[in-house]
Amino acid sequence: MNFSSFHSAPKKSTPSIPLLATALAAAAGAVAVLTARAARRWLWSWEGRKVLLTGGSRGLGLALARRLVADGAHVTLVARDAAELEQAQRDLAPRGSGRVDVLTADVTALDPLEASGLVSRAAEVMGGLDALINNAGTIQVGPLAHMQEEDFDAAMRLHFWAPLRLSRAALPHLRKATGGGRIVNVASFGGLVAVPHMAPYSASKHALVGLSRALRTELAADGISVVTVCPGVIRTGSHLNAHYKGRHAEEFDWFAGGMNVPVQSIGAARAARRILDAAREGRASVILTPFAWLANAAEALAPDLTARVLSLANSFLPASTPRPEGNAKRTGWQSRSLEVTPAAKTQLADAATEDLNGTLAAARSA
Repeated sequence: MNFSSFHSAPKKSTPSIPLLATALAAAAGAVAVLTARAARRWLWSWEGRKVLLTGGSRGLGLALARRLVADGAHVTLVARDAAELEQAQRDLAPRGSGRVDVLTADVTALDPLEASGLVSRAAEVMGGLDALINNAGTIQVGPLAHMQEEDFDAAMRLHFWAPLRLSRAALPHLRKATGGGRIVNVASFGGLVAVPHMAPYSASKHALVGLSRALRTELAADGISVVTVCPGVIRTGSHLNAHYKGRHAEEFDWFAGGMNVPVQSIGAARAARRILDAAREGRASVILTPFAWLANAAEALAPDLTARVLSLANSFLPASTPRPEGNAKRTGWQSRSLEVTPAAKTQLADAATEDLNGTLAAARSA
């Protein structure tokens, strides 16, 4: 018998001990993270919490307030328009067991002492303060050629200085919160990626993202979780309440049209749920919409390519205009032209405006 013709069966490969240990450690780590997150969600709920919410009279702010009231929180809404606050208060009354109070204030005009007074008044009304949500914001759309220094200053006062001053004023109260206080800063994916024709907005949101991350690293020692929120496009009615410069109708057209694309945009109620869940869990950040995720990943992994793509996108946007009226600031209500932007093109976004208390702005812009 020729034994050379016989072959032993191949041995089954088995994972090495180090590889197996690494896999088990990774699995255990994932389980630990998920367990810790579930525990935080269970231990820290919005029921009975005292929340100060800026920009709460309409849009995303109102969507957040609806969710908070439904979860049993006591919310104080801050906005500069008393009529919108009253309408928001009526809207929220039947939506849950939570209580709603309102304070009329322009957060862009608050110096540090006035910010401290506003926070103290809210804490006195509610009997404490567990969370501050810096949500107030505005959007400026148009070519850089038409943006003046005052446009950048206005954006910084609203998106950077107001959150900074209110956060610092809130710290003494938040340190006393059972289970730890929360600061939620609603920035934007425009604070991660520079969006063309939105220079003041993008610059100020970049500043807010940096501030928010800095606050988180230092305030963790005080038991305060700071959540940085970078949404993509949210359907809130902001296309009509934004301010436009340049070729107003054309600028409105590209900006408003993007809000009607479901993959690119997200409904306000869904966004509010995800934001408040992230805050309850004490997460560092939350990015909403696949488009925002992709833009952030592209900026991080291929910044040069991303810059070239954005420059190309800019070439398709409306050019600046030599006419002096291009420097005039107009709301979406004033800029919209049905000849340029048919109603069907903004159907989803317009419905959100009706739902989220945005219709009062129409009367002011008429």
